[in-house]
Amino acid sequence: MATKEPNGSSVLDKTSKVPAEAHPLADKPSEIASNIHYHARFTPHFSPFKFQPEQAYYATAESVRDRLVQQWNETYYHFHKMDPKQTYYLSMEYLQGRALTNAIGNLDIQDAYADALNKLGHELEDITEQEKDAALGNGGLGRLASCFLDSMATLNLPAWGYGLRYRYGLFKQKITKEGQEETAEDWLEKFSPWEVVRHDVIYPVRFFGRVEIDPTGSRKWVEGEVIQALAYDVPIPGYKTKNTISLRLWEAKAVSQDVNLFQFNDGQYESASQLHSKAQQICAVLYPGDATEDGKLLRLKQQFFLCSASLQVIWSSCSWQWSEFPSKVAVQLNDTHPTLAIPELMRLLMDEEGLGWDEAWAVTSSTIAYTNHTVLPEALEKWSLAVMRKLLPRHVEIIEEIDKRFMAIIRSTRTDLEGKLPSLCIVDNSNPQKSVVRMANLCVVTAHTVNGVAQLHSDILKSELFADYVSIWPTKFQNKTNGITPRRWLRFCSPELSSIISKWLKTDTWVSNLDLLTELRQFADNEDLQAEWAAAKMANKKRLAQYILQETGLSIDPNSLFDIQVKRIHEYKRQLLNILGAIYRYKKLKEMSPDERAKTTPRTIMIGGKAFATYTNAKRIVKLVNDVSAVVYTDPEVNNYLKVVFVPNYNVSVAEMLIPGSELSQHISTAGMEASGTSNMKFALNGCLIIGTLDGANVEIREEIGEENFFLFGAEADEVPKLRKDRENGLFKPDPRFEEAKQFIRSGAFGTYDYNPLLDSLEGDTGYGRGDYFLVGHDFPAYMDAQAKVDEAYKDQKRWLKMSILSTAGSGKFSSDRTIAQYAKEIWNIEACPVP
Repeated sequence: MATKEPNGSSVLDKTSKVPAEAHPLADKPSEIASNIHYHARFTPHFSPFKFQPEQAYYATAESVRDRLVQQWNETYYHFHKMDPKQTYYLSMEYLQGRALTNAIGNLDIQDAYADALNKLGHELEDITEQEKDAALGNGGLGRLASCFLDSMATLNLPAWGYGLRYRYGLFKQKITKEGQEETAEDWLEKFSPWEVVRHDVIYPVRFFGRVEIDPTGSRKWVEGEVIQALAYDVPIPGYKTKNTISLRLWEAKAVSQDVNLFQFNDGQYESASQLHSKAQQICAVLYPGDATEDGKLLRLKQQFFLCSASLQVIWSSCSWQWSEFPSKVAVQLNDTHPTLAIPELMRLLMDEEGLGWDEAWAVTSSTIAYTNHTVLPEALEKWSLAVMRKLLPRHVEIIEEIDKRFMAIIRSTRTDLEGKLPSLCIVDNSNPQKSVVRMANLCVVTAHTVNGVAQLHSDILKSELFADYVSIWPTKFQNKTNGITPRRWLRFCSPELSSIISKWLKTDTWVSNLDLLTELRQFADNEDLQAEWAAAKMANKKRLAQYILQETGLSIDPNSLFDIQVKRIHEYKRQLLNILGAIYRYKKLKEMSPDERAKTTPRTIMIGGKAFATYTNAKRIVKLVNDVSAVVYTDPEVNNYLKVVFVPNYNVSVAEMLIPGSELSQHISTAGMEASGTSNMKFALNGCLIIGTLDGANVEIREEIGEENFFLFGAEADEVPKLRKDRENGLFKPDPRFEEAKQFIRSGAFGTYDYNPLLDSLEGDTGYGRGDYFLVGHDFPAYMDAQAKVDEAYKDQKRWLKMSILSTAGSGKFSSDRTIAQYAKEIWNIEACPVP
């Protein structure tokens, strides 16, 4: 027996049979155990008397990091030696998820680490649960970036990710009687064992100041405040390859000389360390509120800080002629957040290197590419020109010059477009008091390639949003349908299902060649496969039910249909349609006799996601889901046939639990509004059937898995504008079921909270916050009819299992390996550089 500390904790002597010896590259479980014990003893972060799961996690992570550092160094030595063209992926978000499971999985050492931890008295599953998700993102944009990094490493591509090291990230979601409450994330409260601070990689980033013009006419940005950008690198291992690349995260800091000791000793403590405080603000929170000018300045500071630090490190490592720069460097802007990379690269080339405008423009426009992720007007960033001029005076000069030259080209070569200049220009001066810089327009005018992220989305960009630009540059626009990494999203999160797939395909190479899944089609009717498939799905459902009980206190039945919608809460994603459908289902169940209820398909509806802190209607939807959940759960007449669960604090690790356990998944956005979606791909890959609209990547998923395996409903993208117009003209006639569901809420069936403002958004024909802009009412009857088809299909389990198998079998296209291979070949022009 282990002896105990006075406080009752087990002492480290419990590991006394395992020597504490460094074995950084160990393969054998006994040596790995020694290396973990070594880190517990000689890389200490806790008192020496404990080796409980938390302490074991940090020691295990540092043991894994030993091996990663070796591969990491070899990778970058190799890149330095070969000097290939490299890609730099700039993104404001990365949703990495837990690193330990992913690292030992990609290194193919899970079993060895499980055995090693057993020797130390721990289970691998318990240890991995200790890791907090890195709070570096919000939703699909950040998760896509992380999938892309995994694929870049797996494909041996010379590439980097660049982002910000947020102290608190977005927020931790807590559900109370009032609804969603936001608290600060604590992922860095102790430390992250995966990051390595690079004290030699530090660059100055300037804000405010003025532009100085010397007698020769050359310009220089001077004065203002200067914050230091310090690099933290996180290793990204490829799957079964030696290549390990970097996610570089910038932290903002001030230096010692920025503390005014005279002021401090005079009692002026805040004034004395003002720059330190300002530096801390930059990387404190992802997407700080921007209702005030200070909020706008802080968001712009974040964006510029990422762009300036990243470009400076690329620029400083340049050992070639500037004309060669685009043949050595590819910069990808992940949405409009890193747009300021454009004027910053121009500034570095002109003001620091002395290049003329034309030469600098040739380099910049040949280096930078732009991915558009949205057609939503509010998400296409427009920044106040006055605010930007205050913060970045030199960059505004450059942006205005780009705009002036672009308009001159249009006037001289495309007189047919002169009338369109107000919508094509970068700086919108239509209201001189409120001039704005249109970031998407700046990206399109500058970038050598612009891509959408699903075929439908790219078609809409070309035919609507950027149609006039397409007429100017017809070859500039491409589609790159998003993908997901099959490692994290099937191999590691659903080992039971993965083993079955490998068994029936007689290989596990599908993990890095997902197209091989098509071979499953030939076995879709096989009863043995169906039985194994059902057992794997049930194991995942039971695991999920246990998680829900643990997190919410709600008991759910694994024999019911698990129906899940998890994503950022937004009106266009239509969680409101989902909960209205659940409310109508509940009302009908209440009206049935016990015999009628017994013939229905029992269903557990789970909804999860964060509502942005200032998005009132989204927060009302969260509140409604929780109120419905409480009423239904405590209703003895109905709760054997329906449960509604809100899953709190949705993140990557929660998704890894929910997605494998799901049988039906809702991707029900208003057609034409979801650029792609990637959770739809994760669910489909895990054999989950989709109920959805023809929106984003749903279109391509349905084509790949077969129309008969997809529950389709709703208006199509090209119908939406007319339907909105019809609504404005008073031509909409609501379905009685839709009216019944709304009236049931208004009756007070779900408590006393005032849902009228939320329901009012569905009323009227037009106006701000009214007129049902997202067509919930129009699509409601088709949605309910599609749900009835789901109920019927689930009753035939043989048919359902076949559909589930065919869903996985048709998911090969949606690997991020395929997406990144296309980016590498068709946009970046880079090639694999594998470590020998």
